[in-house]
Amino acid sequence: MNLSVATLALFFAASEAFQVGPAGRASTSLNILAGAESASERVAKVMANKPEENAEFDKLVTKNFPGALSNKALESKVATILESKGLTPANTLLCTSLCCDELARSLEDDLNKVYGHNFNLGGLAGFPFAGNTGFGAMSAHVPDGGYTLLVHGPHVGITLDGVIGKVERSGIALVDNCCGSAIAASNYLKGITDGGAKITTKLQQFSDFQQGAVQELILPFGKRLNDADDRMKELPYALYDSQDILVRDIISGGSGGIKQGLALLSGIQINTSPDTLDYFHPLRFDYYDEDGKVVEDLLPMLKA
Repeated sequence: MNLSVATLALFFAASEAFQVGPAGRASTSLNILAGAESASERVAKVMANKPEENAEFDKLVTKNFPGALSNKALESKVATILESKGLTPANTLLCTSLCCDELARSLEDDLNKVYGHNFNLGGLAGFPFAGNTGFGAMSAHVPDGGYTLLVHGPHVGITLDGVIGKVERSGIALVDNCCGSAIAASNYLKGITDGGAKITTKLQQFSDFQQGAVQELILPFGKRLNDADDRMKELPYALYDSQDILVRDIISGGSGGIKQGLALLSGIQINTSPDTLDYFHPLRFDYYDEDGKVVEDLLPMLKA
């Protein structure tokens, strides 16, 4: 059998990628952050380069989203709480289900600097499109005897003058929609409830199937959004309620893959201008044991 040089190169490259280490298993690089620094110490370093707290803007955000915390406060509290449960940068795999929007990376990037690279379950509007297969793959990557920190939720923008559903973006003069996918789905739903939606045979197509799914998953909330005093404010909470069911169902289906434990932090990401801190409204902070059972509600500690 004659093999081309290119084929041989590919074969040897593939074999080197799975060299067996001393423990008799394939060598992998999970980018879990080892070292002596605690998660709390790492959070403090991350926050050193963030904008200062803005008391006036903080009041504006919390007036519109009661219970919201700045990312600075959130990340500090989460790190401390999880340390008490045994989760450290060296034994924890970060898993996220957040929107594709670059603004949704802010919280994720901060947590990357604390816990290492994340396994991504999310797609448009933060829905967990990787599903059961993604969760199963992620579970296999958790360090032996280690933990998972799963963070998920939709996001919404708020401008410096308090307009919800809009946000100032770096380098763009136009104040832009946020979340664009959520707003498009909301407009689609409004077209149905108002009776003006166009009939189409392209309900699902591969080139935009995630947006199609977001639009279908928001359908049960038509009356709720129509009755809301502020549709843009209610929209992320409607999306969250849909995602909360999906994520917890995925965890339940894959609970056999949980190792030492799993912490589920979920809520609404609140994106702001480049010169102010982002916020997060935590709505769930559950701790699952190795049997996949919720054994503690950590949310009261986060709100304290």
